[in-house]
Amino acid sequence: MEQPSVSPSFVGIDVSKDRLDVHVLPTGQAFAVARHGEGLDRLASELRALAPALVVLEATGGFELTVAAALAGAGLPLAVVNPRQIRDFARAIGRLAKTDALDAQVIALFAERIRPEPRPVADTDSQALAELVARRRQIVEMIGMESNRRRQAKSPRVRRTIEVTLKTLEAQLAELDKDINDTVRGSPVWRAADDLLTSVPGIGDVTARTLIADLPELGRLDRRRIAALVGVAPINRDSGQMRGHRAIAGGRTAVRNVLYMATLTAIRWNPVIKAHYARIVAAGRPKKLAIVACMRHLLTILNAIVRTASPWKAA
Repeated sequence: MEQPSVSPSFVGIDVSKDRLDVHVLPTGQAFAVARHGEGLDRLASELRALAPALVVLEATGGFELTVAAALAGAGLPLAVVNPRQIRDFARAIGRLAKTDALDAQVIALFAERIRPEPRPVADTDSQALAELVARRRQIVEMIGMESNRRRQAKSPRVRRTIEVTLKTLEAQLAELDKDINDTVRGSPVWRAADDLLTSVPGIGDVTARTLIADLPELGRLDRRRIAALVGVAPINRDSGQMRGHRAIAGGRTAVRNVLYMATLTAIRWNPVIKAHYARIVAAGRPKKLAIVACMRHLLTILNAIVRTASPWKAA
């Protein structure tokens, strides 16, 4: 006699500062635990017994890190997703009401229907490097804003205060650059990846370290999946007989931004990317499209170099 098949379970967890609301599908089981040691132990124990196909929680400004670490340590299949994806999904299915318990249910539905791919949680060192790189990005943005204000300021007093702020920010930027450099060069794995990436003409320290911190999947995925993850894969916009304009969208903005700047440099100094750009432009395609194509090509090269652990070799 055949045994009845058991439906896989999907778990959604809404993370707040002090509490975790949990919803399980298809059973509809719901419960809450405190976001501290005992609560996390209970959560991991209950989910291990349940053996879910997937556990999903939102990235909530850092509150999710200890939860993700506890669940990953328990060997549970885990995906931490962008909150915007959950909000868009909730709107799409008409779930506009919002409470912590309802949010957990929506996240469980997202897990069941969308089934994002489980990914390993970054270790403490990787999280620390990502924070340093993110903070460097923030400081650079603030320097840009203060520089714009200095150009617009008419009052000498205002200009002096801006210049003092700029000096402080520039000092912080130099300190962060040193910290990032020491962190990367202090790890044999990251040092090897850094050397591989910077061997490619057009890739400097900032690009390499952003890739190490914000794109740990580099070298582990095929070229199509890594392009989609970064957001440089063209997306079809077709309907019936209409063939719409292909465009890139989504992905990891910070990675895409540094890759764009690196590509502009590579178009000038990297012979492979320079030739690729020239071929596309010579074929009559727009320059903007050619740059995006070169971004994708450069990312493919970097992905292969990290995967094979082989530095750049000029043809």
